[in-house]
Amino acid sequence: MDELNFFSATQMAEQVRQKKISPVELVQAHLARIKRLNPRLNAYIQVDEGRVLREARASEAAMMRGQVAGRLHGVPLSIKNSIAVAGYVHEAGTKLRAGTVAAMDAPLVSRLKRAGAIVLGVTNTPEMLMAWETDNLLYGRTNNPWDLSRTAGGSSGGEAAAIASGCSAGGVGSDGGGSIRVPAHFCGICGLKPTPGRIPSTGHYPPSAGPFALIGVVGPMARTVGDLQALFEVTAGVDDGDPCSAPVTIRAVSREELRQTRVAYFEDDGRTPVTPEIRAAVRNTAQKLEEAGFTVVPFRPDDLELARQLWWQWFGVAGGMLLGREAEGRQAELSPIFKQYLDWAAAGPVHTGETLLDSWIQRDQLRSKILTQMEVFPILLCPAAAIPAFPHGERSWIIDGKTVNYLDAWSYTEWFNLLGFPGVVVPAGKSNAGLPIGVQIVGRPWEDELVLAVGAELERGGPGFQPPPMQ
Repeated sequence: MDELNFFSATQMAEQVRQKKISPVELVQAHLARIKRLNPRLNAYIQVDEGRVLREARASEAAMMRGQVAGRLHGVPLSIKNSIAVAGYVHEAGTKLRAGTVAAMDAPLVSRLKRAGAIVLGVTNTPEMLMAWETDNLLYGRTNNPWDLSRTAGGSSGGEAAAIASGCSAGGVGSDGGGSIRVPAHFCGICGLKPTPGRIPSTGHYPPSAGPFALIGVVGPMARTVGDLQALFEVTAGVDDGDPCSAPVTIRAVSREELRQTRVAYFEDDGRTPVTPEIRAAVRNTAQKLEEAGFTVVPFRPDDLELARQLWWQWFGVAGGMLLGREAEGRQAELSPIFKQYLDWAAAGPVHTGETLLDSWIQRDQLRSKILTQMEVFPILLCPAAAIPAFPHGERSWIIDGKTVNYLDAWSYTEWFNLLGFPGVVVPAGKSNAGLPIGVQIVGRPWEDELVLAVGAELERGGPGFQPPPMQ
């Protein structure tokens, strides 16, 4: 195993500050591992080795002069291809944008670079990000480092595969219906879907506008909760390009506040069953939190099924209307999984002004109702998905004698996109087939720090990240 590659991002930064390792060593270790593993993973779609090495040498020279840029000085990161990185392709997995190169960095990328991070390259996505597996006609499919015959998830599947395999110390994905949290669960890493507006989505494609602005976010992915915290704190802050942006400052969560936090948990939603291993992971996690001193109570919020239906009205129906316009007359250039999404989106009636307004009002009323319930339980613990990583192309599964279809398996994350709640996925065990299982910790809007603090507490008492067998 390449030892340097599996240090946490914060450990790497500390070792660089202490001059025990150099940015050049870190970058070289990651480039070598990318060269060895990426042909099988297909996590990265573009790595500019010359540029990365130049940046690493400049970072090392600055360090030797005592000029440490920030808390991520010399740390090699990756960025999902839907987020603009100057000089790199910015295609979101679609032939409709083939050859598009970002002219400037997204604000969050600029913030990472100002903190001293070095961007290794950009990672693969499904076309237009509209799938829970990563495959497209431009670059092909991304494989899971735990089992190459299975997906790394979507739409941040390339990012998850790169981080889990030690080809990146961490990075940034985006999430409109589980696209950070499901790949994190599938690949055995950590991922944060922040409250909309905490980290600016400016520079993301598809743009953060209309319904996408309320359900979609950008957020950190890494191997530890501590790294999520560091990436969150570096990238968070106001930006005028994000319509949800708000001047919410980073705060610390005290041990006293943490111990007084009541946690509710549920193993399934009563509609979509989860595998026995996932059910057991949630139950074991609840027990560990209780042993750590938390008050933990079985409880499931009301009307989650309505949240799922309303989420589809935005992600599916409204999203299909918006993205379908771009695909008009160019069907031959679309990938099978994107065509499938458009077909699902078009299966029902399109929105009128009345139906869109009605879904918006229902969403706000439901959000208020669930927030009231969460005054007693500000933290919810639940599955991240109904299944572990699935074989490429599968579209249904039998769980407890019931058929679970593709679109239903991810409802556990979709609710919280609709509601705008922050959620973090943390590794919690393995399936009988040896695949990673993560659990989801969800909080009230703007309480991202509390969600991360509970995740860190769980990580201390749980299995944490374990490297996949791929070498």
